[in-house]
Amino acid sequence: MKECVAYRGAKFTIEWYYGINNKSQAFEYFKNLDNDSQNSTINIFALMAEMGQIKNKTKFRNEGDGIYAFKSKGHRFLSFFFIGKKIIISNAFAKKQDKLPANEKLKSLKYKIDYEKRVKQGVYYD
Repeated sequence: MKECVAYRGAKFTIEWYYGINNKSQAFEYFKNLDNDSQNSTINIFALMAEMGQIKNKTKFRNEGDGIYAFKSKGHRFLSFFFIGKKIIISNAFAKKQDKLPANEKLKSLKYKIDYEKRVKQGVYYD
């Protein structure tokens, strides 16, 4: 599979992570959002991709262990940075509590390890 780009900007390219089965939980989640929520999410991606940072913690936050959250209208898109000015969106979920659910962070960390391993092996991208 080739890059699955959510947004390409001057500072970063934001991609959807996909598993070995060529499926992306985060992208599927995004596609099932209403148009307003999709536009809000893309606007946050665009801000990061074009400007290189988001200082507003209500929109983008460091969750520790190299995991970051894009925050959009009750939705969370977990991500991590990778060489080549890439941000990989690993997984997404509806916000139901103030704290980041541990299982969602663990998923993101698992996907990060898988992504890095498959890129290093040269099998992630066609």
